[in-house]
Amino acid sequence: MKLRFLGKNSTPGDSPTLYASDRDSYVVQGWKVFANDVLMRLDVPDGQTVVEVPTELFEHLTKDGLESGEIKRFSTPIVLVTELGTCIVQGPEMRDAEALSQMRLPDYEDCVEVPKSSITALLEESSGPDHQRPA
Repeated sequence: MKLRFLGKNSTPGDSPTLYASDRDSYVVQGWKVFANDVLMRLDVPDGQTVVEVPTELFEHLTKDGLESGEIKRFSTPIVLVTELGTCIVQGPEMRDAEALSQMRLPDYEDCVEVPKSSITALLEESSGPDHQRPA
């Protein structure tokens, strides 16, 4: 899998990052979630993981040709929004060797791959109630 860097909202060594892939997906790199109170609220099947990223990370979607990166509704793959306003994103663990070789992934971070359609759907106004679950 080939990745195209879209952007990051961080400082050196602390790097939630957003990539577009050549498989019509986004790769979201963020902080591993260790907080039991958060993990106990989630159903994370084998082969999936969760990462925490700042909401502003999605502003980099404009570099992939989208008009806006403003999240307007919170639903899968964003499974929680924390009290700090960060997003908990769930998806398949990224284990593609080619993709991982293109990233700098510290031990305290992980990444998930999510379909572009799942992310772009979050940029649209919701037609019903927002079922956001704060962490």
